[in-house]
Amino acid sequence: MHIFFTGATGLIGRHLCPFLLHHHDVTVLSRNPTKAKVLLGHQINAVDSLEDVDFNTVDVVINLAGEPIVNKRWSDKQKAVIRDSRIIVTQAISDAIKQCHTPPHTFISGSAIGYYGRQGDTLVDENNTEPHDEFSHQLCKDWEQAALKAESDETRVCLLRTGIVLAKKGGALGKMLPAFKLCVGGPIGNGEQGMSWIHIDDMVQLILFLIRNKEISGAVNATAPEPLSNKQFSQSLAKALSRPAFMPMPAGVLNILMGEMADLLTTGQYVVPKKALDHNYRFHFTKIDAALESLV
Repeated sequence: MHIFFTGATGLIGRHLCPFLLHHHDVTVLSRNPTKAKVLLGHQINAVDSLEDVDFNTVDVVINLAGEPIVNKRWSDKQKAVIRDSRIIVTQAISDAIKQCHTPPHTFISGSAIGYYGRQGDTLVDENNTEPHDEFSHQLCKDWEQAALKAESDETRVCLLRTGIVLAKKGGALGKMLPAFKLCVGGPIGNGEQGMSWIHIDDMVQLILFLIRNKEISGAVNATAPEPLSNKQFSQSLAKALSRPAFMPMPAGVLNILMGEMADLLTTGQYVVPKKALDHNYRFHFTKIDAALESLV
């Protein structure tokens, strides 16, 4: 197949591309096509504009582009950057697909479990109809709506509501490891907030699963089947590193340091991947201890 990919140089994209290149022609959108080829391999076709892509020749679109959500404090300007980096490109792809005579049969577009907003200790699946209205929900809602505009009898749209992706290098784990290795890691706030995680191997395999299984559409939670509390996660990470985990980070300190963005760490969700499980996707990593041992 011909696969068009945005966000290919990000954490998920760097792990997914080698699998796609085994069997498919891959075109990636990048602000720096030369750099993308160096990072992803010279087999890819790299373009710097959607106008360089004939979507009539594309079978599958994977859209994971977006400014990292936790790189900078959430000023109004940064919120606009985070929104625009996701919604503008997604809207442009949807518009291009709608104009096709032979459109892609599959459009897999990024989203996040932030769609649900803070949910306390409620167990959440794709059928949840009571999201908490906050920035993360509005962002994901508008992002998903932009993708759903491409939906038709010829094009199915899958909305990838991704949890905390755990990988050896980069991502959330890369930010946590230094503190834990120095024995100053620990839970955030009271540690009761939900952490819905997924191992990078399952993240990649779930996307490949969605490409193959054409009966799946709509929201898909990309999280492991067993979410846990931040306190449990901290204890498991400390165990994997043979370090203690007794230095809690007070929520008030995070609020001062990070502002509104601290909500991502001090609140959370317990999300389960009901749709993936209902369609018999078999997770490689269901237990956090095994997942962290494989990574650290």
